[in-house]
Amino acid sequence: MTKDSNIPFITTTDALAAFCAQASGAPYVTIDTEFLRERTYYAKLCLLQMALPGADGPTSGPAVLVDPLAEGMDLAPFYALMRDENVVKVLHAARQDLEIFCIEGGTLPRPLFDTQVAAMVCGFGDQVGYETLARKLAKANVDKSSRFTDWSRRPLSEAQAKYALADVTHLRVIYEKLTAMLEQTGRAPWLHEELAILLDPETYIIRPEDAWKRVKTRNDSGKFLAILRELAAFREAYAQERDIPRGRVFKDDALLELAAAKPRTLDDLGRTRLLLREARRGEIADGILAAVTRGIDCPPEQQPKQNSARDALQVNPALADLLRVLLKAKSDNEGVAAKLIASSADLDALAAGLRDAPALQGWRAEVFGNDALRLCKGELALAVKGERVEVIAL
Repeated sequence: MTKDSNIPFITTTDALAAFCAQASGAPYVTIDTEFLRERTYYAKLCLLQMALPGADGPTSGPAVLVDPLAEGMDLAPFYALMRDENVVKVLHAARQDLEIFCIEGGTLPRPLFDTQVAAMVCGFGDQVGYETLARKLAKANVDKSSRFTDWSRRPLSEAQAKYALADVTHLRVIYEKLTAMLEQTGRAPWLHEELAILLDPETYIIRPEDAWKRVKTRNDSGKFLAILRELAAFREAYAQERDIPRGRVFKDDALLELAAAKPRTLDDLGRTRLLLREARRGEIADGILAAVTRGIDCPPEQQPKQNSARDALQVNPALADLLRVLLKAKSDNEGVAAKLIASSADLDALAAGLRDAPALQGWRAEVFGNDALRLCKGELALAVKGERVEVIAL
């Protein structure tokens, strides 16, 4: 960024500490990050943006860019602010930002306000974007032309800086308006329930032994899945230790080919079609062969199972369809995104007789779950009147 830019750009720990001290006296701080992860396993934090409300309104306070890549920069003052429970931390679609804070700083922001989740609770639809909220609530247009730039390069351009700062400046108005909506509707507790997962450190921990669950396959052979589990665990651990993308070790299609082919020697590896040349020798090759051996030697009782109990559910299709109609009616009446209330899998589970779905807990039970159970028991009927679906007690 040019030296004559009027955008505050913090490049020293002392300047960051001064801003965070100022933020500690504010009711809230809006936060966003820019990062790269194309060449690494863990996201590389390249830029941190923050803004505070002002005495004359939300947009009158200061907003800054912080350079985590500046020589000697220590983000300890920022992470201390994240732990300050007197200041609300406001982010939009916060999961990836929180993953960085959890892994790099060992902390998660409390209290947290995610404007994307809050917007879903307030009826703005599924996974509403920042640009949409900026336009509808802050009456501002956001230029997203710099979204896919390389944020690790210095100096930043003026366009990059303006783009990055806009992600926190409009967020102040969005936050205040969504907060007012939540207070008016009494749905603030709903938001707190939704944020519990984001504030659980377990959300951001990827254990190598569980990595196989993220690989899509229709092969439910116990031996195949045991080999798949060992190969996926090796790949995940190797990528984590070296901070490289897992696809750089070998991709999912090669993983599935290896699990099916069961190579036992380097010559066997040489005959695989999808494995990168670099993976056919050295540490990766040795790791693959050892993983295959562990999978083959895995006793049947320790082999993983692909199909959970839910996969074999005896779903009543007519009841599942009625539940979908009920969900649509409740979503429309309450002004809450249907996806936030219940997933398709939740509805199928209810239609199969299971009673442990998230839709039966907390605020979801009040909005939908309790009536869903009554519908399953034949205690409710649905009637169409004009364009509306009405719920009738029997």
